[in-house]
Amino acid sequence: MEREYISRTIRTFGAVLLVFFPFGLYYLGFYPALAVLSGGVWGIVNLLLLSSLIKAVVRPGGVLMERAIVLGIIKFPLLYLSAYALLKVEQFDVKWLLGGFSGLFGVMLLKSLGRILLGLDNRPAGEEMRRAAS
Repeated sequence: MEREYISRTIRTFGAVLLVFFPFGLYYLGFYPALAVLSGGVWGIVNLLLLSSLIKAVVRPGGVLMERAIVLGIIKFPLLYLSAYALLKVEQFDVKWLLGGFSGLFGVMLLKSLGRILLGLDNRPAGEEMRRAAS
């Protein structure tokens, strides 16, 4: 898996959230659309912190201990406390929050299936660029 996979997935899911939000406002109402958006933003922040934590811990130069501790303190108690606060908002239905939380996994699944169906991982690096140029 490429290092850019996470950042591409986050950008794609952010675009999906931005496209969904106006339609969600119209078809679902204000609070359900806001719940999906809030859950999606929480999922993006969670994935960003998780990938930063892994990059700080698993690296050739050794562990960046201070960075790993700060990221762990932000991610585990604070981020999950914010998820609990989102779940406690009376206007947010749990199903819409879970849709936002788990939408990131749907984007990952669809991106991976697309790469498999197009055979992008079976070609040597750069071959798709040569094919597109010809």
